[in-house]
Amino acid sequence: MRKISVIIANRHQTSICLEEEFLSALKKIAQEKNISINALVTEIDNNRTKNNLSSAIRVYILQYMTNAIA
Repeated sequence: MRKISVIIANRHQTSICLEEEFLSALKKIAQEKNISINALVTEIDNNRTKNNLSSAIRVYILQYMTNAIA
């Protein structure tokens, strides 16, 4: 697990804990979308239905990767 700090919506700083594999996937998705990790986490935060942001990020990554191979 690795903890990183992110800024949500350019105003709210928080930290998230993710396994290295998920952090790597998050960075890759941000690169593919040509946005920053902060912008991607903001997008995930705005659309999440889970209470836990780290969990919402993992679900987002799983759905993104599933859609990419479909």
